Amino acid sequence: MRSSILVLVSILTIATTACTETDTKTSPTVSVAPAEVDVAAPLKQVLTEWDEFTGRFEAINDVQLRARVTGYLVEKKFKDGQFVKQGDVLFIIDQRPFRYELQRIEAQHQLAQKEWERAQNLRQSKAISQEEVDRRFQELQISKASLEDARLQMRFTEVTSPIDGKVSDSYVDVGNMVEENNTVLTRIVSTNPVHFRFEGSQSELLKYLRLDRAGQRPSSDSAPNPIYIKLLDEDKFYHQGQMHFVDNAVDNSTGTIEATAVVNNDTGLIYPGLFGRARLMGRANYEAVLVPENAINTDQDKKFVYIVNGDDKVQRRYVSVGTLLDNDFIVISSGLSGDERVVVNGIQRIRQTSQPVTPNMTQLEWREIETLVQSNAQPVAVQAAEQQ
Repeated sequence: MRSSILVLVSILTIATTACTETDTKTSPTVSVAPAEVDVAAPLKQVLTEWDEFTGRFEAINDVQLRARVTGYLVEKKFKDGQFVKQGDVLFIIDQRPFRYELQRIEAQHQLAQKEWERAQNLRQSKAISQEEVDRRFQELQISKASLEDARLQMRFTEVTSPIDGKVSDSYVDVGNMVEENNTVLTRIVSTNPVHFRFEGSQSELLKYLRLDRAGQRPSSDSAPNPIYIKLLDEDKFYHQGQMHFVDNAVDNSTGTIEATAVVNNDTGLIYPGLFGRARLMGRANYEAVLVPENAINTDQDKKFVYIVNGDDKVQRRYVSVGTLLDNDFIVISSGLSGDERVVVNGIQRIRQTSQPVTPNMTQLEWREIETLVQSNAQPVAVQAAEQQ
């Protein structure tokens, strides 16, 4: 029985092998055509390079208005949130104690004035000594100083705005006691022009310094370079300003350096504390090599493009990328000369390097962009900030 089973298994095995060999010999070989991809030469375009920064608007002057004498607050003379001018009276502190003190010191000063004049007459007749005349003159000077101080204290009972700007609400209600140099009454911020404060990296700082040394772009330390800013709800950079300040040291904790621009705010649209996105001129009028953004691939922290060589095989070319333009082209800082055939469409069909492909040559079209839109306002002079 066992022998019969073994013989049957052997017969089936031989039959199966024979069928397989027959099928293999008779089946035709299927060849796979190379994948089709669109390739194009990178564009070469003369550009002005703009670097982007995120920052915040700040008031050039930000004043916490404090009481300069102690007393009861008796009157508030402004509406919360209104614009005020320098010298406008905003609060009045009870003036009666200061008025009475001023009257008392005025009387003392008048007496000291008469005593000194009398002493001068008596000295002419040698009725008193010169020392007595000098003593009375000293008393006159002391009373004069006391009188000026009393007048100053009286003026301090009217709390005035030290700047032009927008006032906050009142931090102290009428009827409360306010303390000299301690109680904050309200806050006033200047609104036009305003500062735009942002931070740049060490690499950006070094780039600007080297461009300045090469004579390609003046440093913002010495020149009011233009800057364009857009608010969060804007699609273009409508607000023009000028660079005003670059700090003198790189921050040890962040590795960045702080910079400030002065921005015109005639419309009053910009509030201190708002965020903005700025573009600052980098290099001007240089020939850039550009490829579409969708041609850029990522390998961990490296960027690369696929190029097709003379044998129509795919190769990787690692590149350094620069600014992404609003027309979806990206600047290639290094890695491409502009004569390569770069894969711009069909990248998903590429499985590995050295893969043969069928390249379809296309031509990239440059689309003009207008990313910097100046407002109708005139440029802000740097001196405007210094005069505040």
